[in-house]
Amino acid sequence: MIPTMNPESINVRVGLEIHQQLATKSKLFCDCRCEEAENYKIFFERRLRPTQSELGVYDPAAIFESKKMRTIKYRAAAGSCCLVEADEEPPHEVNGEALETALIFSLALHSKVADEIHIMRKIVIDGSNTSGFQRTMLVANGGHLDINGKKVGVQTICLEEDAAKLILDNGMIREYGLDRLGVPLVEIALEPVTGKPQEIMQVALTLGRLLRASKRVARGLGSIRQDVNISVENGNVVEVKGVQQLDQLISVIEYEMRRQHGLILIAQKLKKEKHLVDGIGDRIEDVTSILSRSTLNIVKKSLADWDAKAVFKAIRVRGFSGIIGYEPYPDIRIGKQLSELVRFYGLGGVFHSDELPNYGITGEEVDAIKKKLELVADIDAFVIVGGPNDKVEFAVDAIIQRLKLALDGVPAETRAATFDGKTIFSRPRPGAARMYPETDIQSIPISNTTMLDSLSHRIPEPWDEMINTLAKTHGMNKKLAEQVFDSPYLKLFEDIVRSTTIQPAFIASKLTEDLINLQRQGRDMTPLNENIILDTFKRLDAGNIAKESVVLIFEKIMKKESKTVDEAIAALGITPINEQELQGTIDHILEQNMSIIRSKGIASLGMLMGRCMSVLRGRADGEKINSILKQKLEHLLSSNTELKKT
Repeated sequence: MIPTMNPESINVRVGLEIHQQLATKSKLFCDCRCEEAENYKIFFERRLRPTQSELGVYDPAAIFESKKMRTIKYRAAAGSCCLVEADEEPPHEVNGEALETALIFSLALHSKVADEIHIMRKIVIDGSNTSGFQRTMLVANGGHLDINGKKVGVQTICLEEDAAKLILDNGMIREYGLDRLGVPLVEIALEPVTGKPQEIMQVALTLGRLLRASKRVARGLGSIRQDVNISVENGNVVEVKGVQQLDQLISVIEYEMRRQHGLILIAQKLKKEKHLVDGIGDRIEDVTSILSRSTLNIVKKSLADWDAKAVFKAIRVRGFSGIIGYEPYPDIRIGKQLSELVRFYGLGGVFHSDELPNYGITGEEVDAIKKKLELVADIDAFVIVGGPNDKVEFAVDAIIQRLKLALDGVPAETRAATFDGKTIFSRPRPGAARMYPETDIQSIPISNTTMLDSLSHRIPEPWDEMINTLAKTHGMNKKLAEQVFDSPYLKLFEDIVRSTTIQPAFIASKLTEDLINLQRQGRDMTPLNENIILDTFKRLDAGNIAKESVVLIFEKIMKKESKTVDEAIAALGITPINEQELQGTIDHILEQNMSIIRSKGIASLGMLMGRCMSVLRGRADGEKINSILKQKLEHLLSSNTELKKT
């Protein structure tokens, strides 16, 4: 029987690391602009390899990445990247504006600023940095964040360069855009806290609001990311990277609670049955000849694609019968963890004895594999992995190590957040051997009596005071002011208010409530950039479109059915209507529905409004249509003798 997880009964600890891009004019180590490139005209490629630390130790995460044997291709554009990003020129001095912002945040969080800031290199060979390392510097440590009268401790505040933007990953080749590489980034690591997912979200929300209140940070999707260190009782710490939205944060924590607790239940089951590590992977056999007769499409296609280098290997796992496919919670099983693992070697997944015969692999083929591995019936299990021989060798070792870790419960690893709020395996947790000093930039001394004192007056005012000011200035209610402040569009909102005569509350509602609704419907925000949004509101202000057109245009562009506002207007057929046409259209609708007007009288107004909007939506303001329709209907009812009787 599958247990039901009670979140209240699981003790979870969560440590947040907030990565926030800064709104600086240039990058951290060069003068290039912090802007997204529209066209890439420079291309080159690299192969990265791990190196030993000063103590002669290899970082496990670097070793893991190197085994994937990927070629890394880079795309660049003049203006947003230069020879520094290409690792063909030493870094320039640290961006003073970025350092100043990091110091302001340190003061706001009551942290102890370092007397001297040293730039460090952190090994990263997944291709996201051309040099094979990321430059980072510890600015301050200690301090606290105030949340509703409670204090959450701050571990560290760092200033670092953002990674390159992943464009493509097909298993063999990764492509990155260098326009994001080097953008200044503040990393704030908080002390682990316990609590419900909603309470953890409140911590992230409060810190994010503090950063935004400074008006020195970038806004927009991807400008702030949370890495979340999650652990349940009796489990190791799992780092989840790339959480971009707060509602996604809640889902990720809830999923990891279920996944990690499920892995602990599996470990308890294994220990109860006294399984031994020595029996895991004690025999490995080539089963390519057995599976070559299989009707399974993925097997036939794999053998055809990989030619003579293709191989399928079976791993004997003593005493694991029924364990690999066992689900303490729905969709939480060791077999799924193994499939996630081998996909990062460019392989499709694994088959295991708990799910076979199935998928076109016959009982006879399963029996042949069991016989070759000399499995004990109903006691032992096997796992099959296939692919190019060199990758399979690495994958087999990784599978064996992962199965051994199953006896301990939750392995310490790095996982990536998915769009639907789940997590997938990314790599092992990095070790202590990944940091070493930067040799190209001198350390930066900090004077507590001069520099810090001069920055103290720039600490942002409390969030609630900013919300009250925002609401009062623009005549909005407090809830709407909160929504626009927490959205990625605060600066854009202020720009639209300054450049148009549109009511601020209307602008705020479109940028928050309506865009959120479109996202919930699965619409992609990526095509809807700030220039398009600003253009749409300017056309509304000029009278070229109606209020109802704004969301229709946004949706058309988010659905990728139009690229520009002009294309969206043409596709929707929402060119503005003049007064004479508007009056005539409403008169025509009234004439077409006289029978309903006779039977319902003034009660027909709602139905008539719906029919007017189906014809006029986006071409005229809804309030204006309703006002004209109501006047015409009342006049019609009062002046027509026949209608008066009804």
